[in-house]
Amino acid sequence: MKKTYFNWSSGKDAALALYKMQQNPDYDVSLLVTTVNEDYKRVSMHGLRKELLEKQIVSLELPLQTISFPANVTMDSYSKTMKIAMDSLIEKEYEYAVFGDIFLEDLKEYRDSKLKEVGMKGIYPLWKKDTKEVIAEFLELGFKAITVCVNSKMLGEEFVGRIIDEQFIKDLPENVDVCGENGEFHTFVFDGPNFSKPVDFTIGEKTLRSYTLHSNDDDNCYQSKDKEEEKNYDTSFWYCDLIPK
Repeated sequence: MKKTYFNWSSGKDAALALYKMQQNPDYDVSLLVTTVNEDYKRVSMHGLRKELLEKQIVSLELPLQTISFPANVTMDSYSKTMKIAMDSLIEKEYEYAVFGDIFLEDLKEYRDSKLKEVGMKGIYPLWKKDTKEVIAEFLELGFKAITVCVNSKMLGEEFVGRIIDEQFIKDLPENVDVCGENGEFHTFVFDGPNFSKPVDFTIGEKTLRSYTLHSNDDDNCYQSKDKEEEKNYDTSFWYCDLIPK
């Protein structure tokens, strides 16, 4: 079997992709890897509390390796930290890395180029599948998820903190992908066929957080040229805090 690690986000696409990999006898997925905001102790982008991530991992019965970043990180420090993490995975003889991406070509190219630098290969179980079929399969298999972050440019406060079900899908605006593949929303999976037990939590407060784009001469971060250009970037998100029971 091919020694494989999984890039784990805690969300629905990752959960379905992991399930599919666990049905594939050619690969041995023996480690989940997650990036975490070390200042707030939350999963990067999703804003999920680290305690809930850890409870989720216990239910999935797989070991976890976290990669920590400060809230404000430059591309240079990000690259250095990732290089250290990748080197440690190479030392452990991992050959393959799994992602839950569906159709973002640029992101896949970036991932594959970075993996190639260290001699690894990327595996994408959901790649190029119809997102309507992906979400339908997710629900049919018995997975359960709740939205923890939504892009406020595309979805309002009423969409965060909602269970992913048929009604949620029907309520989505036409310009929003049903899997949120363009970053419209992010989820936390709390139960499913590869969970030993559901992850218990209560729903906390909802918060709108906005971020300002700025230039940094010391790294390769995006440098905003004008207000019109900033409109093309996602800078405001609704978060729903989930509290472990």
